[in-house]
Amino acid sequence: MVQFLKYTLATIVGLFLFFFLFFLIIIGIAASSASGDEVTISKNSVLELKLDQPITERQAKDPFEDLGLPLGGFGSGGYGLDEIKASIRKAKSDKNIKGIFLNVEMVDAGMATLEEIRKELIDFKQSKKFVVAYNDICSEKAYYLVSVADKMYVNPQGAFELNGLSAETMFFKNMLEKLNIDVNIFKVGEFKSAVEPLFLDKMSEPNRLQVTSFLNSLNNYYLQNVAKSRNKSVAELKNISDSMLVHSPEDALKFGLITNVGYYDEALDYMKKRSGLDADSKMILVSLKKYRKVAGTAEGDYSKNRIAVIYAAGDIVNGEGDDESIGGTKFASEIRKARKDKAVKAIVLRINSPGGSAMASDVIWREVMLARKEKPVIASMSDYAASGGYYMAMACDTIVAQPNTITGSIGVFGVVPNFQGFLNDKLGITLDRVKTGKFSDLPTVTRQMTDFEKRIVQREVEKIYTDFTSKAAKGRDMPLAQLQKIASGRVWSGIEAKERGLVDVLGGLDEAVKIAAARANLKNDYRLKKLPAQRSFLDDFMGEATKEVKTRSIRAELGELYPYFEQLQKVSRLQGIQARLPFELKVQ
Repeated sequence: MVQFLKYTLATIVGLFLFFFLFFLIIIGIAASSASGDEVTISKNSVLELKLDQPITERQAKDPFEDLGLPLGGFGSGGYGLDEIKASIRKAKSDKNIKGIFLNVEMVDAGMATLEEIRKELIDFKQSKKFVVAYNDICSEKAYYLVSVADKMYVNPQGAFELNGLSAETMFFKNMLEKLNIDVNIFKVGEFKSAVEPLFLDKMSEPNRLQVTSFLNSLNNYYLQNVAKSRNKSVAELKNISDSMLVHSPEDALKFGLITNVGYYDEALDYMKKRSGLDADSKMILVSLKKYRKVAGTAEGDYSKNRIAVIYAAGDIVNGEGDDESIGGTKFASEIRKARKDKAVKAIVLRINSPGGSAMASDVIWREVMLARKEKPVIASMSDYAASGGYYMAMACDTIVAQPNTITGSIGVFGVVPNFQGFLNDKLGITLDRVKTGKFSDLPTVTRQMTDFEKRIVQREVEKIYTDFTSKAAKGRDMPLAQLQKIASGRVWSGIEAKERGLVDVLGGLDEAVKIAAARANLKNDYRLKKLPAQRSFLDDFMGEATKEVKTRSIRAELGELYPYFEQLQKVSRLQGIQARLPFELKVQ
């Protein structure tokens, strides 16, 4: 009886808190609607880009951020690239904005994402407004952005990094051996390294070759752009980086990489002067969260014509997927709807994916093929569009990638683990089975596969690889033998991919949209239609709250071990034959 009363009381309290919170949300929304969404920007303001959260393709809806509730920031998912770019463009022509303040440290974004933001900042400077940067710690990625600034302040006690890029892969071989778990590997492609973490404890030579190649391509492009911004030679920057000549902000100043060693208040004082304010005046910094409401997302003026931009970000999975993955069924449906929508004159497929399910990738490819028969379909590659991500793009009329996009990896693999030893020896679990046929339990993860069974799976992997390369060759309009020379699972930078015919144009999403408009003969008479439609806050609140709390709890409990747990989760979700990059390829 006591236990029953305890759980009943806990349930009542939980329900009360839920409905009280829900009531506060409704009141907050009503108050927000009553007061209107208009945001006023004061004269002599400065747009502050404090990029202290992950940068995603689109800003996720956060129903709590304006309600003054403790849950503000729940499910925000960081900053949206679209919103950042729109804010910078708006600030360029906004007479109340005198400049941009870059408050960036350990920026969480891929190199292609940073490329798009950097381009907008360079364009902003044409307005003759200032760009000022301040860093306590200036990481390699952060410096790629702040190197465009007129003034760059780094804290005297801070840190500055310019020592080149690195890529790190996590390997599980020794862990699997300790757990007595065998892994059957099936793959095609000498460079297809996604399965290496399961049977090696370090990179293979082909993998080391390809990573070295594309990483140097990314680094050279990085140095070229920084050299141009800082009026240095590439050779000078490379010597500084390779010789590790910069150990402190003073070193960075000595070599002309920054303009000032100073504190936050000194950066503010400089901006006051540039804004025409006296020393005692308050510097008005407008946050990105606030200013993006003024800027919108630049979808274009009113027009009956639409260009559908379909955002495909995350691992490619079978079925519907979720907010962090590309569901084959869901995204095929989005392409189909855009194809059948008469107002949509062209489609841009925005891809940011390391790949995933070969089946799901092929389902999406089929819809791209159908769509391109009726209207232009352009691929825009973001940070990653590799393996399954390239599979999605290869049927498009034109493929656009940033010079520092990671793409290619045309190859496939399959993994069938054998948990028998783990279950028997580690857990004391045995299994027995009854079958109606010799291969009724295939595929199975509770016994070792026979050589004949392994040949069956390997043939299936080879069949999918042949299909992949044949479709890629047709989409790229090149002989199959030529395509296969640059396939074999090899990863390329955007620059390398363009040199080999895997990419048509170097550029970002804006270039892809312009190409789509030109192909559809729209000139400037169009609006963007962004798909998939983002979910309502009630969907997010009801559907994601439990997941968010669970994730935060596990992250807090595991601390620095959380990335390893996350990788094991990804391994456990693999289904069917895969076309993807290594489980985790971290470029930093």
